[in-house]
Amino acid sequence: MNQDLLIIITYSYILGSIPFGLVLTKLFLKEDIREIGSGNIGATNVLRTGKKKLAALTLFFDIAKGFLSVYITNIFFPEFIYISGLICFLGHVFPVWLKFKGGKGVATYLGILCAISIKLTIVFGISWLIILYATKYSSLSSIIGSLNVFLFAFFLTSISSNFFYFTFFMIIVFTHKENIVRIKNKKEDKIKF
Repeated sequence: MNQDLLIIITYSYILGSIPFGLVLTKLFLKEDIREIGSGNIGATNVLRTGKKKLAALTLFFDIAKGFLSVYITNIFFPEFIYISGLICFLGHVFPVWLKFKGGKGVATYLGILCAISIKLTIVFGISWLIILYATKYSSLSSIIGSLNVFLFAFFLTSISSNFFYFTFFMIIVFTHKENIVRIKNKKEDKIKF
């Protein structure tokens, strides 16, 4: 394997696999977020503790690690930014420290998008907000948002990058499979404004 690629995979995965939701709730609440609400380590579940600032901090750090991974790669190995983003994303979803049971990846995905393309970040953000407003389902907003990024990228970017955006979309669908079932059965929690 190319030595540069090995370095990229290593730091991208390690950054992505830092479970900030778990770390912050243990640090400030002395609780394990995996035993609260849905058991997920992401910001949405941290919000279920009633600590909005802690949820916001989790969201910030989960976005930041995706951004940082791609930002570093863009400086030193720009030809590998998509691989770096995907590995960081997989690190969040499948962290070795938590027996490969991580978060759903949406915040980290957003950070990756921010580092790669402001246009695609805006596409995701607008899609997410519109679907959330229309349905009140955060999970559905994330799925449709990532689908729209792929479709938009299909017409704007290279064929090689399309593969990565499609992969992100498919993994986001996979991480939300239980949410999809709950939406179908009308049991999914809705966001209250």
